[in-house]
Amino acid sequence: MITLTENAVAIMKAALSRAAKPTEGFRITIQAGGCAGFKYLMGLEELPREDDTIIEAHGVKIFVDVASQTQIDGMIIDFVTGIDSAGFVFDNPNAREKCACGKSVG
Repeated sequence: MITLTENAVAIMKAALSRAAKPTEGFRITIQAGGCAGFKYLMGLEELPREDDTIIEAHGVKIFVDVASQTQIDGMIIDFVTGIDSAGFVFDNPNAREKCACGKSVG
């Protein structure tokens, strides 16, 4: 299960409404890479894939592939705005370590 904060939901809904083509939700996956070993990838997705788990939270659909499911179970996604930047923040209870940017976990 993934939890979305109110800020994350608002930004995701805005992105979905501005998408250039019909888009059903967001894909979240973890891939090898990043400074801590794995990195999060997130983006708009037209349709879920055959083996995806579909999570719906506050009217936003999240598609998660089989390989990423156990690694992101329990994760909280927020969207924060700071003085120098704004972006999604991933609070993952399964991560043993994470880099300073918060986009890479080990």
